[in-house]
Amino acid sequence: MRLTDWQLAFEQHLLDETPLANSGFAATLLGGPTLDVDTGLAIYHNAYRARLQDVLRNDFGAIWYWLGDAEFALLTEAYVRRYPSVHYSLRWLGERFADFIVEHLLEEQSAPLAELARLEWAFTLAFDSPQGEPLGLEDMALLAPEDWPGLQVTLAPSVQQMLCHFNTLAIWRAGKDDADFPGSEALASARICLVWRHRNVCRYRSLEPKEACALAGMVATGWSFSELCAHLAITYAEGAPLQAVTWLKQWIEEGLLERRGHSDELSDR
Repeated sequence: MRLTDWQLAFEQHLLDETPLANSGFAATLLGGPTLDVDTGLAIYHNAYRARLQDVLRNDFGAIWYWLGDAEFALLTEAYVRRYPSVHYSLRWLGERFADFIVEHLLEEQSAPLAELARLEWAFTLAFDSPQGEPLGLEDMALLAPEDWPGLQVTLAPSVQQMLCHFNTLAIWRAGKDDADFPGSEALASARICLVWRHRNVCRYRSLEPKEACALAGMVATGWSFSELCAHLAITYAEGAPLQAVTWLKQWIEEGLLERRGHSDELSDR
């Protein structure tokens, strides 16, 4: 048996549902005085599955907290069978977990659970994302008065956005704090939730509808600062510039924003 064939056979053994090895593959190995081939291969098989379970428990700790050991194990075992690890890094193992929950469970069960899985995966993405060049208050202090009206911004690379229909943040927080399970409830109205990394710490918060609309206008639609003020004037009248500055200052302090086109300007220098 060639080395590549042997490696593929060993990989297949790890991926099989049973720890019992194929007799042809087992015959290529030699046991030791205290460990026979079948037992050794079973240990490798079970250790690999246990490692995958550890990764998923770490990435989806709130779901583990919600379901408990037994149900979480059944769900994740089914997930790994459906979507085996195909990346050299286990960091990507849980990438399709939320989609699998939707596929695997009834809608009334899957909707809140999948939303929690998306939130937990958002933390993983935020933690591993590029640093980028988030705006700071010192950058704004150096901005010339004539540049304020045309100022445009975009989200920093780590910022993840998701729409929450359930009290997902409360469940996630309870899981982190090892507190009593609050029970899953639908929100009266859906909320935008942001997850991001700032100064090497992952942060999160939900947005009130008016703030969410203002932020989306700037980062998705491409409003300039003067356009933001014009849109806010519909609601805040003469107080629109103050509200615009208040939100902009908060977003910058939180590390949410980069200046739109700033990286392009730097590369042209």
